[in-house]
Amino acid sequence: MRIQLPIIRTNSDSHPGGRAALTCRFRCGDACFHEVPNTTTNPYVGDVIAEAVSRRTTLRAAAVVTAAAAVGATVAAPKAEAAEAAAATERTGTFGRGARGLRFNPVAPNTADTVTIPDGYGQNIVIRWGEPILRGAPAFDPAKQTAKAQAGQFGYNCDFLALLPVPGERGRQILVANHEYTDEVLMFRGYDAANPTKEQVEIAWAAHGLSAVVVESEHRTGKLTPVSRHPLNRRVTATTEFRITGPAAGSDLLKTSADPTGRKALGTLNNCAGGVTPWGTTLHGEENFNQYFGNATRATDKRYGIGTGATERKWERFDKRFDVAQEPNEVHRFGYVVELDPYDPDSKPRKHTALGRFKHEGATVRLTDDGRPVVYSGDDERFDYFYKFVGSKRMKKGSSRAVREHNLSLLDEGTLYVAKLTGDSPAIEIDGTGKLPADGEFDGSGEWIPLATATAKGAVSHVEGMTAEEVFVFTRLAGDKVGATKMDRPEDIEPNPHTGKVYVALTNNSNRGIGTNAKADEANPRNANKHGHILELTERWNRADSKKFAWSLFLVAGDPEDPATYFAGYPKDGVSPISCPDNVAFDSYGNLWISTDGAQLGSHDGLFGVATRGDRRGELKQFLTVPKGAETCGPLIQDRRVLVAVQHPGEIDGATAEKPLSAWPDGAGKINRPAVVAVWRKDGCDIGV
Repeated sequence: MRIQLPIIRTNSDSHPGGRAALTCRFRCGDACFHEVPNTTTNPYVGDVIAEAVSRRTTLRAAAVVTAAAAVGATVAAPKAEAAEAAAATERTGTFGRGARGLRFNPVAPNTADTVTIPDGYGQNIVIRWGEPILRGAPAFDPAKQTAKAQAGQFGYNCDFLALLPVPGERGRQILVANHEYTDEVLMFRGYDAANPTKEQVEIAWAAHGLSAVVVESEHRTGKLTPVSRHPLNRRVTATTEFRITGPAAGSDLLKTSADPTGRKALGTLNNCAGGVTPWGTTLHGEENFNQYFGNATRATDKRYGIGTGATERKWERFDKRFDVAQEPNEVHRFGYVVELDPYDPDSKPRKHTALGRFKHEGATVRLTDDGRPVVYSGDDERFDYFYKFVGSKRMKKGSSRAVREHNLSLLDEGTLYVAKLTGDSPAIEIDGTGKLPADGEFDGSGEWIPLATATAKGAVSHVEGMTAEEVFVFTRLAGDKVGATKMDRPEDIEPNPHTGKVYVALTNNSNRGIGTNAKADEANPRNANKHGHILELTERWNRADSKKFAWSLFLVAGDPEDPATYFAGYPKDGVSPISCPDNVAFDSYGNLWISTDGAQLGSHDGLFGVATRGDRRGELKQFLTVPKGAETCGPLIQDRRVLVAVQHPGEIDGATAEKPLSAWPDGAGKINRPAVVAVWRKDGCDIGV
């Protein structure tokens, strides 16, 4: 049996109900309400797939036992007495049955103003916005907040999370977190959006960026607590100096009045998802950077969604670098993948131009058979592309300074590719309704189209009419020229460490097939996609550096009662409803974990686990939900602990710092504070086993 809530119909690609307006203002600069930046006629991959299980998976699914029922909410009536009996036999006390790593009774869809977790699990808030992490930083006081204080405190709107070991300190790890953006109206009492103060703007600059803070494990639980003032703790903000590296470093396109060399930049903005490298650093994607820059007029700026007027935050009033009319090249210094060395708090973070400039949702790394890095990254925009970078230098093992310097240069040389997908069914069989083609499934082949190659001696463009520097700075335009396939907001991309298959989360795009926008094709056979989907890619010969791949639909999100949803062939009466997949991660068993952003099914966003192989492939179970107005970010899955970043709690239209519309995390009437939450099993055993 399955839990169901009413579906809420909205016009927003991102957020149901009143949350949309506030979220869109501060997170992405109302991107969904602006003209789509990509106006090319390139083929479009998008939406949702399939109404039924393919012939192949139907045979397998018939042998699969129905999953355990969800608990803790109104339950839909059982479809048949036999199904109920089968589900009942699978329950074992507090913990349900399922694929190894996913043996928990799923949380019911809900709208509770808290972090809801499975029975038998515990949780704690690891760290909140404003908690001091550097020496000299004061305790958080929203009435007395200053830019200096914020620069030593945990930043706002945590997103990507990483945990790395602290050498020689048992039970301690370095928590690295992105701070994507700021909600000034929720941060400052008396905030006037038309006239922000200089102090408010400088606090916001300090609340952006990255935090590195050592955390300590409690032996008998999964609880984590921060170790304030540890020497490895660090804040990176919108004014921290960065080193620009790779083929575009020093280009005339990156030179400004403050930096005539084009080789250093101040700050990082809108860091969304990220990744951990095999050499022990963290990667962070600069996503909706466009919203911080105003007064643009160039066609290249329009392609990146940069506005022609004033910005929402009005930062250009206080620093001319955010005014494109005064500093036309400053905006070219954002939209990259940032690399941080958490073990060297004095090092300069790097912006890697070889990975291209676009709205990077994140960057995840795998190695080729001979030890070269391959980085996958999506461009989070309606009708934009996803990319792969294949490095040309091999990773070295060891921890000496020379080795670390070598490995920190690995992402500066190699080839940047963009994806082009082709379906394998006749176009006449794709009618836009989600009806399966004659071969019983939506799938096809793909190729990685080279855009440019960077070497120690220089860079070469593979795009006619563009120089290599132009490819790396105006990567979206390069993708346009080579006919890359349009996607529906490509978000996080993660290779499965067990199988090598690559999973691409596509959050949604309700514009598909509307007006003059691209219509259905085999990779997006249903028009008006509100719930998103996940593609599964298999590189040829399972080699990370292959130039060809196969693709198929792994999951089509939505209410399982909707015939157009699909869960890798698993029976749909045994799965949780899911909408708007965003960030993804893997556990040690090869299960895919999915966090959602802007769920359109009447329930709060949450975290889900789904088996990717075996008889339970496609069995999807909800692990937690987040409070009112919040988005589930992170996530980070360890054997004994799950971490999520609860981003923008209370981000609901009409909410203010004086009138919060969520009581999380500190109770009614208190200011909302984004925070990191850890979840663990109370009996001390591993998650989901």
